Amino acid sequence: MNQSVPPLPPSQTLYINNLNEKVKMEELKKSLYAIFSQFGEILEIVAAKNLKARGQAFVVFKDINSASNALRSMQGFPFYEKPMRINYAKKKSDAVAKLDGSYVAKDKSKFIKGGVKDKRKPYEQGGTEPKRLMDIMLIGSTPTPPTARTMKGSGIPHKILFLQNLPQETTEMMLTMLFEQFPGFKEPRLVPGRHDIAFVEFNSDAEASQAKTALQHFKITPTNAMQITFANK
Repeated sequence: MNQSVPPLPPSQTLYINNLNEKVKMEELKKSLYAIFSQFGEILEIVAAKNLKARGQAFVVFKDINSASNALRSMQGFPFYEKPMRINYAKKKSDAVAKLDGSYVAKDKSKFIKGGVKDKRKPYEQGGTEPKRLMDIMLIGSTPTPPTARTMKGSGIPHKILFLQNLPQETTEMMLTMLFEQFPGFKEPRLVPGRHDIAFVEFNSDAEASQAKTALQHFKITPTNAMQITFANK
């Protein structure tokens, strides 16, 4: 961080830059949600595709304590092979302003490219714009149906963890970012043809147990709380 820039006051909104510009926008948002939601409720994640905004994102938490914990814990975190640079945002987000009652609606006569008035209604007036980031991310997807054959894990400690109830968009990179913060992490393994389950291996039973306790019922998305057991020996 540039030392000549004075520190910004704590805020519910974090500004993140130095993000990998090669990552697709939807995958970027989902991955940011996956690693930051462990610190508290996220109201919104904002990222744009235009050239000026590439490599940047805003993560909006419901409270300042969650944002501060996330900033301290994730500063320099290797996110898609690039260390994140995190600071508090300069301006209050719309999501936060709506919570504290200071929100002022923007001019409804704003225009889009080409000087044509945008006729879409805001969601407050019955339009189709979702209220939460994860609503946007999950549009077009259907809830994960129950599987015909349920695989069961074990209660006996094992260095390999068995994960269930994973969302369809789960990737090895997302699981790596979640589990590599724990000592002894080795690798995640997805199951071909089954998006809802995966295995994560550690060096020892004790290290796997620590990760299991910390991430049990962790929500990768608002509708998918991970179920973690030990793999069968």
